[in-house]
Amino acid sequence: MARETPLLARYAEGLFWMARYVERVENLARLVDVTQTFEAPGREAESWLALVRINADEESFFKRGGVANAEQVRRFYLLDPGNPTGVPASLEAARYNARTLRPLISTEMWMHLNMFHRDMLSITPDDLQGDNLSRLCRRLKEGVQTHTGITEGTFFRDQGWFFYQLGRLIERADQTTRLLDIRYHLLVPAVGGEERRVTELTQWGSVLRAAAGYHAFRRVAPPGFGPEDVVSFLLTDTSFPRAVSLCIEQMEWMLGQLRSRYGLRGTVAALERVEELRAALTGRPVARIIEDGLHQFLDGVQRDLIMLAGEIGTAFFRDWRPLAEAPGQTQTQSQTQAA
Repeated sequence: MARETPLLARYAEGLFWMARYVERVENLARLVDVTQTFEAPGREAESWLALVRINADEESFFKRGGVANAEQVRRFYLLDPGNPTGVPASLEAARYNARTLRPLISTEMWMHLNMFHRDMLSITPDDLQGDNLSRLCRRLKEGVQTHTGITEGTFFRDQGWFFYQLGRLIERADQTTRLLDIRYHLLVPAVGGEERRVTELTQWGSVLRAAAGYHAFRRVAPPGFGPEDVVSFLLTDTSFPRAVSLCIEQMEWMLGQLRSRYGLRGTVAALERVEELRAALTGRPVARIIEDGLHQFLDGVQRDLIMLAGEIGTAFFRDWRPLAEAPGQTQTQSQTQAA
């Protein structure tokens, strides 16, 4: 068997970002779906503006003439090609990267991503109304899941596979924290006793469904579970695919494989960052994290994930200049045009 060809930096970068953009599409669909689910009567604008705030997109949203209402936020994320954190721009960027990766990715991966991109170009304002929005979110999720299945079954397991997985896992962990954050921002208004508990459990059950984790959670949940148990599951479980801890565990393995199998010594700083993330998640009980401020904690995890991506990009890519690289920024990163 011929010796494995070294992976070019531009291919490693393209795979990393393609995975992030595709994963972002599914997670945006989940965030939009859960926001619609919790659209409280009389608080619709607040519910949708929370989605903009959680993604730190206020400046971009209002600069583009956005108004804090459901219609404008939906258009911003699902129709506006000029929004770098929205679905159209993410799919366009994923397809652009895939085109440059044709020598590496399978024909099936390219064909599906091309058709998925073309299908989403046909989204209209009518698709954002009522039950149509839920159907659109389902189409987006199923399109990404099909891509994931095709990739799993056809993509060659060389260095490129590990960079693809690192991008997907960083994006997934980041978006799980945002899903948690958007719900904690808009938790039920203060009502009394049993009524509050029933409403809370209904809301958190919907959060779990939005994360595709409801049935997995019920397998391990204690009787009479509460919000603390849901937060713990999504942050610290090591068996659920979208839990932050499992994503971190898998990232550590991927980085270790790049180091041990391929001799890539630039993984040291990234592995240290992974250790810091693990320590943050396991250093305090979840009840204490909530008591001290869940939003601030999730903000910190998002910043650490941005810095982890920066460690990987600085070590292995040609020119690491994402649109959000400053530690104080918590928005999901995007690839620069130069990259």
